[in-house]
Amino acid sequence: MKQLSRLRRHRAAGPILLIFALFTIGTTFQVASAVDQEETSIAARSAAIDEGREIFLKGCSSCHGLNAEGGEIAPSLIGVGAASVDFQVATGRMPMADMSQQAMRKAPVYSAEEVNALAMYVASLAPGPKVPTEEMLNYERDGSVAEGGELFRTNCAMCHNFAAQGGALTQGKYAPTLMGVEPRHIYEAMITGPQAMPVFSDKTITPEEKLSIIKWIKSVEAEPQLGGAALGRVGPVTEGLLVWTLGIGLLIGVAVWLAMKAK
Repeated sequence: MKQLSRLRRHRAAGPILLIFALFTIGTTFQVASAVDQEETSIAARSAAIDEGREIFLKGCSSCHGLNAEGGEIAPSLIGVGAASVDFQVATGRMPMADMSQQAMRKAPVYSAEEVNALAMYVASLAPGPKVPTEEMLNYERDGSVAEGGELFRTNCAMCHNFAAQGGALTQGKYAPTLMGVEPRHIYEAMITGPQAMPVFSDKTITPEEKLSIIKWIKSVEAEPQLGGAALGRVGPVTEGLLVWTLGIGLLIGVAVWLAMKAK
């Protein structure tokens, strides 16, 4: 007891007790804040999923089924993930009136918040590819234009054209142009494989290689047309056809002029 009393009277006892009390209060506050934030996050996620379900029932269930199980004219959405929903809906491809036609990029029907809620609802049904974050899409830092060009020509050019301008496919389908497409949607297309496009998993094309492809596409998009009219940049066939048409037309015009002059 005498030793305890002597320690309590020590001049360092007060500061030590104060530091201990502050540490205890701070730790308690951090734990309470973390628990509160987690509960808030869970509540916000639950509310977003409920909102997404309401949107789905009103705008998607007539084709995809009440429980997203699919139907005669539309596939099941169970397991497609948030990335697939974000790609299809945020690019305006869905919803669409005629499911027999190829979905085209157009102005989206839903707002960004509604698209996010719809994606969260579909993602809650079963695991699937997630929407890439901004950190994952930093292609300026992690991508390589040279590598991206090689990867694109190897894996994408046979459908999207060597300059990413798009091209025709079989049975009336086509690969759309990649000019003006957001990096997020390019990445989502590679990991979900919409319509006739194959899925490029991380084992086939790594995340870093995907960023290189995006960086190459954006470099082509920003490339100036130093040679004049681009003619769609679809290759020498179009350019040759234009030259032949103009050249032969000019020759025919000259021949007609000479014949008329000879009379």
